[in-house]
Amino acid sequence: MSTDEAKPRIRLEGLDHLVLTVTNIDRTCEFYEHVLGMKRVIFGDNRRALALGSQKINLHQVGHEFEPKAAAPTPGSADLCFLTRTPLKEVIEQLQALEVAVEKGPVQRTGARGPIESVYLRDPDENLIEISNYLYYFESWTRD
Repeated sequence: MSTDEAKPRIRLEGLDHLVLTVTNIDRTCEFYEHVLGMKRVIFGDNRRALALGSQKINLHQVGHEFEPKAAAPTPGSADLCFLTRTPLKEVIEQLQALEVAVEKGPVQRTGARGPIESVYLRDPDENLIEISNYLYYFESWTRD
């Protein structure tokens, strides 16, 4: 057995949260709440986040980030993919009704667990937001 094989391996189980550095926390919260249906959360010393499922996005105001932080926190540098059960045709219709531009899609891509179909849009800081349906098991999901 090599030395590498003898070392214990860290076994990650999922993503708890990520951090977005933004130019305006209130504007970001409004967009993610109104357009994507996330819930605004206040925690700690009046810190703010956006909750979805069992994960959250913590928000840092550019120039006022919490320590420790990324080496170069920058608004507009994220590329995020969110999964939905809502058919993309309905997603596009809802985005159009909210006057949110679809930048690209629907297009086929590869997600973490297999093929997905996605549409792309931008948040107020120009982060790229991908909204996706898994193709191989989407039909087996039950609608709420």
